[in-house]
Amino acid sequence: MHLYEHHTQPILPRRHFFRRMLSHALLSASVLTLALGIGILGYHLTEGMDWLDALLNASMILGGMGPVNELHTATGKLFASFYALFSGVVFLASAGIMTAPLVHRLLHWLHLEAGTPTET
Repeated sequence: MHLYEHHTQPILPRRHFFRRMLSHALLSASVLTLALGIGILGYHLTEGMDWLDALLNASMILGGMGPVNELHTATGKLFASFYALFSGVVFLASAGIMTAPLVHRLLHWLHLEAGTPTET
């Protein structure tokens, strides 16, 4: 089974497209939630932060703002470095997950408009 319709198939009806967008939004939210959980656990274990401070720091890093609390241990600083890099990749992946249906629909529509079927 294919995730997206083939270029020779008609464009997806709007109702199904919105369902596809919702499923991609839920997948993206799941990825972000998992990444946030990794950050919370990492700050809690490496820096001994309480859960609320760990949540705040992980959220700020994942959102691209930077840490709030000062880091005191070498392990915590290493974790924060790797988590920041990981968060950048997660952000790009989430953006890709969210825009994939839109880009596919646009390309599918442009292909139908061009009226030039390609060989498969």
